[in-house]
Amino acid sequence: MPARSGSTDQSVSNPNGIGLFRLVATVITLIVGGGVYTLAGDMAAGGASGAAIMTAWGISGVGVLCLTLTFYALSRVKPRLKGGIYSYACAGFGRFLGFTGAWGYWISALLATVSFAALLFAALGYFFPIFGNGHNVYSLIGASIFIWFYVFLVSRGITEVTGINAVITISKLVPIFVAIIAIILVQKFNPDIFIANMQHGGEGTLSFGDQINSVLMVTLWVFVGVEGAIAISGRAKYDNDVGKATIIAFCCVLVIYVMVCMLSMGVMPLSDLAELDNPSMAGVMQEVVGPWGAILINGGVALSLVGSLLGYTVLSCESPYEAATQGVFIKAFAKTNKNGAPIVTLIVTNVIVEFFLIVMTFNNGTYQFFYKISAGMILLPYLLSAAYLLKLTFKEPEVFADKIHGHIKLWRTLAFVGVLYSFLLGYVSGPIGLTIMSFLYAPGILVYMKGKKERGERCFETKTDKIIVAVILIATVVSLYLVISGQVF
Repeated sequence: MPARSGSTDQSVSNPNGIGLFRLVATVITLIVGGGVYTLAGDMAAGGASGAAIMTAWGISGVGVLCLTLTFYALSRVKPRLKGGIYSYACAGFGRFLGFTGAWGYWISALLATVSFAALLFAALGYFFPIFGNGHNVYSLIGASIFIWFYVFLVSRGITEVTGINAVITISKLVPIFVAIIAIILVQKFNPDIFIANMQHGGEGTLSFGDQINSVLMVTLWVFVGVEGAIAISGRAKYDNDVGKATIIAFCCVLVIYVMVCMLSMGVMPLSDLAELDNPSMAGVMQEVVGPWGAILINGGVALSLVGSLLGYTVLSCESPYEAATQGVFIKAFAKTNKNGAPIVTLIVTNVIVEFFLIVMTFNNGTYQFFYKISAGMILLPYLLSAAYLLKLTFKEPEVFADKIHGHIKLWRTLAFVGVLYSFLLGYVSGPIGLTIMSFLYAPGILVYMKGKKERGERCFETKTDKIIVAVILIATVVSLYLVISGQVF
């Protein structure tokens, strides 16, 4: 049966809302983070050829678009589910899988905070050599000051500062466009270098499939946050503009990312790109226009990440707070202070962030390592959301009528591709990624059990719940064996 809009006209749903252009700008701001500044170097470091990199962009372009439209569709057909990813997983597959999705999203967000902190001080290290590559003790002290200052701000109820957001938007986009224009106008793009890069990878020892796999997690990382696009739907002047803005913004961001990669591959050989310090775009710009280019990029990265850290301080406490208020996290996580801030969740989250910052500093961890695990942890929440939409297209096709454009088969196909893409990236994570993720999901079982005990409820109500617990525990035991036997790490 077709799913159609109840009205073909542009009826005003929010007279004081924002129009299409500003919606597009807002969504772009939500998606674009610090990862765009490290794209070229991170992709080259995996040993992929230019052809493999472009193939990976094609795969992720389709996959992430399907996930983007999944969240948009769910926001339209199930508007009463206000808990985001947790609500979708819970409504579709029960409270335990809902909790597991919320747990994965939480861990992903706090690991993203760790990654942003490392990249921030790597950028500041260009101006203040004391911070080195962002992984030394001085960087640890600086990052700790930042994250706890943001905890203080958010605890006072400061969750949105529009003035800061405007500066963040400019700092994110201006350096990127300057870099793109500079490479073109200065004519530093060398077709011979580009063609050579398309044919050969940085290492030249991987199969084409393995080259693609080495890049896919990077492409997902730079799109993490795309689910936040639906958050602006309530501020739209016209309901129909939300879908348009989401698709337009996604396409714009994809074009920006691909241009950054392609132009960088025309400036330097992939083997040289792989050796650049983070953020690699600074090294590319220095090659193109000299030291001022590196200054511009490093400054833009620093300003952007100062804002991103604030945003993720808020984001990383939302998922466990929402889950606690709905009865699946321990009760303490739902506690708020007099300003309405989830104070316990804030503190616990940032204690964990602090722990990982220390681990990164004293175990030679890298920005790339933590963002790949962050991207891996978000795969289950994405998978559950796409699977829920797919389930709705079969079980409740009537909910699509009069709420969203497009035939039901279109949304069924988009959801199916979103599920396949999530599974593909799970496979791409490899044994090390899956090992770490099983370790990080396992403690969540204890938290879930404690929350249920506090409320006097049964822990695992269905056979499915018990099977999932068994899978997580078995994966953890197997992973532990692989680590002890030296087969991973």
